[in-house]
Amino acid sequence: MTVIDYDLEFLEDGRTIELISIGMVCDDGREYYAVNSEMPVDRILNHQWLKANVWPHLPLRGYKPAPQINALQQSDGALDTSDTRVRPKWVIANEVREFIQAAGPDIELWANYGAYDHVALAQLWGSMISLPEGVPMFTHDIQQERARLGLGWDELPQQEGGEHNALADARHNQTVRRWLAEQEGVR
Repeated sequence: MTVIDYDLEFLEDGRTIELISIGMVCDDGREYYAVNSEMPVDRILNHQWLKANVWPHLPLRGYKPAPQINALQQSDGALDTSDTRVRPKWVIANEVREFIQAAGPDIELWANYGAYDHVALAQLWGSMISLPEGVPMFTHDIQQERARLGLGWDELPQQEGGEHNALADARHNQTVRRWLAEQEGVR
């Protein structure tokens, strides 16, 4: 079995989930990162949490963080659409399908608080029934595994940096998932 740990950054409003970026790391050493060129930039910049925590990690032109810790006072910059990581959603869908299928026939997906991540992942291809062959229909959840093992949130390995950058988060998810697997035999 091959495991792919992943993370998506997204805008959700209680009715829709809009992809911002996706990061994936595979146990075979491959990594994937892409930013959706079709994301609703105006809505993201009007969402204070996304503007402060996700937007600064994207490929931007003219971004200048303010010295204060107030996202509303910083220069937002503009998405750098010339950056090779910024792609249309249909390209991301094709590349993610190829990334997952290249891992082989027996694949597990893992994410942290992964319910919305899996919905946004599935929506790359439309409805859940439209998932390409080889793409799992569910994602294993790090938090469920942590709870099953009787561990507290503060007992998990802490992320060193890059939180809310989809690729950095996917790498950290892999670290935590592997650590949880080691705890299985200890508990």
